[in-house]
Amino acid sequence: MDFKRILLISAMMVPATACTTAPDSYPSLAIREVERVQGTAQPVESVPWSPEPLAQATLDDAAQLAEDAAEAHRQFQIMAARVASGGNGRLSAEAGSDSWARAQLALASLEASRSRTLVALASLDRLYVTAAVEGAELEQIAGLHRQVSALAEEEDAAIARLEAQLR
Repeated sequence: MDFKRILLISAMMVPATACTTAPDSYPSLAIREVERVQGTAQPVESVPWSPEPLAQATLDDAAQLAEDAAEAHRQFQIMAARVASGGNGRLSAEAGSDSWARAQLALASLEASRSRTLVALASLDRLYVTAAVEGAELEQIAGLHRQVSALAEEEDAAIARLEAQLR
């Protein structure tokens, strides 16, 4: 038992001897010469970025999509006028009646007609994103996109007006 006690006391004394080390033998925490910032780093000269011109095929596709959307919008306007003029009595019909059901069908076909414009708009979105990813000039596609988007908004407003009359 005495041997274990002596061994334990000895083991406890060994770490205590580290406390008696002279303070000047520790390394300094001051910044060393190697750690100082030196040198003259020059920034890299930047070259102004300019987008590449859009490929002619992409411009042609975008123009064709805008024409398709304009034609779809003309067809939509004809159909909307037909629904509005031919359905004045139907639009105010009592819910559940045959006239009301015919007005609902006319409105549904009008909404289906709107999808042609929205398909063209979605295709323009795809062309815009592709051109943006490739770093191409976007202004021409953006202009066509704004035009087709305005057509789609007009169609949405026309459908909303007719739906309001139906209710």
